[in-house]
Amino acid sequence: MNKVKFGLSNVYYSVKSVSEEGEVSYATPVRIPGAVNLSLDQEGEITPFYADNIAYYSASNNNGYSGSLEIADIPESFQKDVLGYTVDNNGALIENADATIKPFALLYEVKGDEKPRRAVLYNCMVTRPSTEASTTEDTTSPQTDTLNITATPREDNKNVKAVMTLSDTNSTAFNSFFTNVYEPSTIPSV
Repeated sequence: MNKVKFGLSNVYYSVKSVSEEGEVSYATPVRIPGAVNLSLDQEGEITPFYADNIAYYSASNNNGYSGSLEIADIPESFQKDVLGYTVDNNGALIENADATIKPFALLYEVKGDEKPRRAVLYNCMVTRPSTEASTTEDTTSPQTDTLNITATPREDNKNVKAVMTLSDTNSTAFNSFFTNVYEPSTIPSV
């Protein structure tokens, strides 16, 4: 069992679609090269109910996560597929104010001290990234792009995230994790 985790890699996105019947499906995952940092904070709170002069009952809600994904450079495929940018006949990438940002699944891997761990966030949205550029000085420091990201529960089954650590019994599912968006197998009843 892992004691620590480190090293973000293998970041992918997969555009999400919802049919008129409410069925969720995902496109083939596309790699986002140059992952630098993924920072997500939980969204939700504990709501206490007071009776008999004590916190008689507490309820917790899970509204997913919000944070940021820092990458070396946002790939053109992500800008077209998710941000809704278009490309003209001269190859210029065009951002239009009426473009619709599409929901997507975010897949990624984190190394552990013993075994790697792969995760998927099922229902993500991003804001358009800020633009930044600066002059080169004595040393060259690469600039990165940061996407503000929100991951919320899926509308059909309320799943927010799945995490899989490589084991002797799941190597097939683990090795194909980035081929398709992972859907949970049957969950045993408790």
